[in-house]
Amino acid sequence: MAAKLLLTAGEPAGIGPDCIIRAWHARPEIFANVVLVAPAHWVSTRAGYLGLPVPIREFRSLRDTSCNDGLCCWNPLHGTDDTAITPGTPDPATAHAVITCIEAAAAACLRHDADALVTGPIEKAVLRDAGFTFPGHTEFLAGLAGVERVVMMLASEELRVALLTTHMALADVPAALSVEGVLSALRIVAGELSRRFGIANPGLALCGLNPHAGEAGHFGREEIDILAPAIAAGRREGLQITGPLSADSVFSARERKQYDTIICCYHDQGLIPIKALSFGAAVNITLGLPFVRTSVDHGTALNRAGTDKVSYSSLIMAIDMADRMCRTTGETDCSYNT
Repeated sequence: MAAKLLLTAGEPAGIGPDCIIRAWHARPEIFANVVLVAPAHWVSTRAGYLGLPVPIREFRSLRDTSCNDGLCCWNPLHGTDDTAITPGTPDPATAHAVITCIEAAAAACLRHDADALVTGPIEKAVLRDAGFTFPGHTEFLAGLAGVERVVMMLASEELRVALLTTHMALADVPAALSVEGVLSALRIVAGELSRRFGIANPGLALCGLNPHAGEAGHFGREEIDILAPAIAAGRREGLQITGPLSADSVFSARERKQYDTIICCYHDQGLIPIKALSFGAAVNITLGLPFVRTSVDHGTALNRAGTDKVSYSSLIMAIDMADRMCRTTGETDCSYNT
């Protein structure tokens, strides 16, 4: 049984609507169990702009959504939102609607009224001006779910990388690392690989923070004082962890194939290699939430919105990945009780 997936469009002036429209035209069958959570005109207007019409049915209640063809759309906003959307030019007036759609979709997943959430890219600067205080989707969804710790992972056919820290200044990373924090991340990654991906006893690699994994303390002591003790503690719990390893060699073709996931200390340490290998074919996954959440591996690309220079492959991958993760977990029995 296919999972029922909710899809948020993200920034309406970005390429989120473009990706949805182009993905629907390329693979309409994957939208059979997808409900778009957004005002319908965000997509219908862009479809007209692109000359790629999409039949859309808008509903005010998730319980009522039922589409045999076209795109099914649930608009959780109270009242009418008719803000004009100009491709490539975000309007602060839409910020509240973007946030409300994410909140509504997450709440539906928490109530088991949907199986998973797929998110389009948001324009964080616009949302912050509207009072959004989170660094990004990952942290926002953790807050909505009341979860203390989540882990950001990007996955493709070539590689999986998970991050100990996400959106923060590089100068703040060392202070953000702790033995218990690293151990918590190791537990989440191992547990979710087993539960959501069906990998028994997953093998993990942990990158060092410093060049050459600290060179025995000559380039920093984080490996000695934080990472190695966390690895030792994880091994005592039965986790299969190798490290700390030098990040400049673990991503080589031969080395990376030895592990189910490579865990990195900071954002670019993990995202540079996976985007070099799989840009447009990777999926952003939040591990540790009480529901499946996937996302595209790119931003809003405002300069490409409304043009023919938009790739929708990551959105298709994100939808496919969410469905596969739900099937592996057996979470395809949403109740629709709202």
